[in-house]
Amino acid sequence: MSSDKISKVLSHQYELNDPLHQLFDAVRVISVQGYDDQRRVIYWNEGSEVLYGYTKAEASGKKLEDLIIPTYMRQGVIDAHQNWLKNGIEIPAAEITLRNKSGADVSVFSSHVMFTNQYGNQQMYCIDIDLSDIREAEAQALFKQHMLETIFEAIPDLFFLMEKDGRIIDYHTSKKEDLYVSPQQFIGKNMSEILPDEISKKFQTHINKVIKQKEMSSFEYDLTMPQGISYFEARVAYLTEYKQIIVVIRDITEQYKSAELIRHQAYYDSLTLLPNRFLALDRLSQILIEAKRTNQKAVVIFLDLDDFKKVNDSLGHEIGDKLLVKAAHRLTQVVRKEDTVGRLGGDEFIVLLKGFSNHNDVLTIAENLLKVFRTPFKLAGRELMLTLSIGIAIYPENGNSASDLLRNADTAMYQAKSLGRNTFSFFTVEMNKSMQRRFEVEEQMHAALERGEFEVYYQPKFEVNTNSIVGAEALLRWNNATLGNVSPNEFIPIAEHTGLIITLGEYVFNQALGFLKHWQQCDKQAYTMAINLSPRQFRDQSLVTNLQKSLQTISVNAEFLELEITEGVLMNGQAYIHESLAQISALGITLSQDDFGTGYSSLSYLRQYPFDVLKIDRSFIHGITTNKPDCDLVKATIAMANSLGLTVVAEGVETEQQFAILKRLGCDLVQGFYFSRPLTATQLLKFSSKQ
Repeated sequence: MSSDKISKVLSHQYELNDPLHQLFDAVRVISVQGYDDQRRVIYWNEGSEVLYGYTKAEASGKKLEDLIIPTYMRQGVIDAHQNWLKNGIEIPAAEITLRNKSGADVSVFSSHVMFTNQYGNQQMYCIDIDLSDIREAEAQALFKQHMLETIFEAIPDLFFLMEKDGRIIDYHTSKKEDLYVSPQQFIGKNMSEILPDEISKKFQTHINKVIKQKEMSSFEYDLTMPQGISYFEARVAYLTEYKQIIVVIRDITEQYKSAELIRHQAYYDSLTLLPNRFLALDRLSQILIEAKRTNQKAVVIFLDLDDFKKVNDSLGHEIGDKLLVKAAHRLTQVVRKEDTVGRLGGDEFIVLLKGFSNHNDVLTIAENLLKVFRTPFKLAGRELMLTLSIGIAIYPENGNSASDLLRNADTAMYQAKSLGRNTFSFFTVEMNKSMQRRFEVEEQMHAALERGEFEVYYQPKFEVNTNSIVGAEALLRWNNATLGNVSPNEFIPIAEHTGLIITLGEYVFNQALGFLKHWQQCDKQAYTMAINLSPRQFRDQSLVTNLQKSLQTISVNAEFLELEITEGVLMNGQAYIHESLAQISALGITLSQDDFGTGYSSLSYLRQYPFDVLKIDRSFIHGITTNKPDCDLVKATIAMANSLGLTVVAEGVETEQQFAILKRLGCDLVQGFYFSRPLTATQLLKFSSKQ
């Protein structure tokens, strides 16, 4: 039988009617050959013509060993093929040296797969990769390491088969993490529904181009992936016969990063090695893109070294440069790893923050920036003090573009200069007012305890069934000559932030326990005293020791002390919380979960920690007479607490109707304005004596 007849018979018996050949026909850089069970060529793609020099017509029907196998390898290839057919022993992928039409050596990485087609015939496909191309594209060298067992998995790129309108009908990837979304989200859908608008338009433009010009087209784009921004090269080809589009996508992130290293000198300040103005503004643009996508805040902090010119003029530019380097180092120590510190020029720096949702977090960063400059710089045998003026602008409140935010942060920085330097200023007027108030409160608080401005008040607790006083909750109040009465809602968070809460907490413990002992002696009653613990106090390693010491010094039995723990203390779930609560409970102190119902995990806390008391938040008590869901929630909470053997306290009881409902529901204790407002120690003694 002639070679042409053999080729026609083989083509009929071994033809595959699926997208497989469509993919391989469109790829010139990969050689794919198909062989029947006699090792005769049944498929020879264009990549094979390029690699081995034989045309498809020349190769069809010829045996593998007669085409590209060197003489010394022929018998081994024949035996290996037969061993696969008869015994199922696969031919392993390997680097081998074959020959082309002219007899020259061809070094390839060859992998194989065996199919049984629709006629029941076995056929082998070989995929050969020219190793010279792989070495030239270092980012694709991982191909050797990740070669898998199938044909598709031997290809490192992403492949998409599409209709002309961009509808995705098939795909392949050996790395699921390279996909922008899952296959379930894009198969059968138009890419415009999946990709960002700008990138989708790029794809459609190049699809239209290849349909019109019948030539492959390529372009680059980037996507924000879970692992960060990734860069890709897309090659688009038109399969005229099938009227379909094939897209081959390669991840070029590594090449892109390598190119960035080459351009390092253009983007980084040569003195401080920080990002220069160009790179800092480029990063700001990227941060804004991410912030818009994730609906988070971005922050621009503009910094200027106060009176730096005097250093240059008096000590010289060499000392000035060294001072700038040390200043840059200190700035980088304050911010997080994902943030950016850049030098805009001269003594001006910029800090870019992302992923913020709370203004207080920004406030903390600004305070830390000022704080890190309070230590003198040691240069040339001198100690130099250097301060900062800081301006802050926040996206989206203070601008939507990089230029707007930079300009507004600069304006805020000059406002900080006008405030006396060594401070920071927010661009927003309202935020500045709040900041100034915070500064005033913090300044006055430092010596308030010594001035005797703090006083402990007591909110009486009542037993529901008898209406009798059983104890009180200690509440800290502050009256300042300059600020007047400062609300605990205002000064407690500031005390928590500055660490003053530790000293204030000790003051409250000693005052409340001392009064408790006196109160019990006066009324001959076993009153209890509830004291709140803040998250900062709870993290104090000496907390348990100080509690024990206070109880012993004042001679108060631990069973009369109740500590109220909010969800803020419990949220991080670290091991020391379990240990501290266990130690406190072991002392005989009562543990109460405060503000129950306002958080996300209150039920789990009751299961995890040794609580004795559950305190229902006042927001639910307020609504029990008018809001059925609130009433139902309180009812369920009381029932649950009773089943767990917990005492239930309702705070914020202000009306007779609220009290009646709580009594009917089986609440144990109540407190609130209906019975009494918070009282001084003297007032409470008089009040309780009349009960």
